[in-house]
Amino acid sequence: MEEGMIQDGHRYDDIINLPRHISAVHPPMPVADRAAQFMPFAALTGFGDAIEETGRLTDERPELEEDAIESLDGKLQYLRERVGNHPEISVTYFKPDVRKAGGAYVTAAGRIKKIDFYGRVLVMEDGTGIPMNSVVGMEGEVFSGLEGQGRDTQS
Repeated sequence: MEEGMIQDGHRYDDIINLPRHISAVHPPMPVADRAAQFMPFAALTGFGDAIEETGRLTDERPELEEDAIESLDGKLQYLRERVGNHPEISVTYFKPDVRKAGGAYVTAAGRIKKIDFYGRVLVMEDGTGIPMNSVVGMEGEVFSGLEGQGRDTQS
């Protein structure tokens, strides 16, 4: 028989039915705080974020064909003549990712405020600046006048 064992083998029979001690000095811990004691420990802080970032997909920057570039240039010239009317358009462009190679296609819709041909930026009324060299498509009712001129309205 092991040392400290009572003869019938029940080591804690003498205290098992005693009332639980309640401190007069310390208030009981809230249940939510007690549960936090048993939360897993993240030894590698930020490792999960790094894995998630690595797994995030990005698109490659597009290489437009010559006819698509000509169509977009035609639409820009057409817009230049009508920018004073602040036409409503939808512009799809490639936005490079700040953290890794590649980026994403973004579509901005709204009224055009101005076209900065020197800075090569389309400026929308909401202040969004869209680099012209990133534009891959433009749509809007304003381009319906291009059909009569024999230009493509889809890009």
